[in-house]
Amino acid sequence: MDKILFIQTGMGIDVHGQNVTKASLRAIQDAINFNSMPGIEEALPEKSLDSMKVNVKLAIPRDQDQLDENEVKEAIPYGTVSVEVVEGGMATTSGIILEDKEDSNDLMYMVNASIEVGY
Repeated sequence: MDKILFIQTGMGIDVHGQNVTKASLRAIQDAINFNSMPGIEEALPEKSLDSMKVNVKLAIPRDQDQLDENEVKEAIPYGTVSVEVVEGGMATTSGIILEDKEDSNDLMYMVNASIEVGY
């Protein structure tokens, strides 16, 4: 990405199930749910959302190899999407194991997201 126009951050949690993809999607939604970018097309090459590049940076506490990058990319409605995973976030106790929620342990995963938009 040559030029970054906009950055938004978010946080998502999977309380039960230890699913890093679910926590990541929630972090992405937290980052983009309350944004409006009027005039973004005017700032992009060819004045087109198709020329927009979006880098999704996710800080995941563990099980990074379990992330479904395609699902993450589908969560971004426009542009060409790349995904970058770094170690971070948090794994902490939920205080309970619920078998009907597919818990394999008592951890909940918190993921931080930074969404960079540019071209």
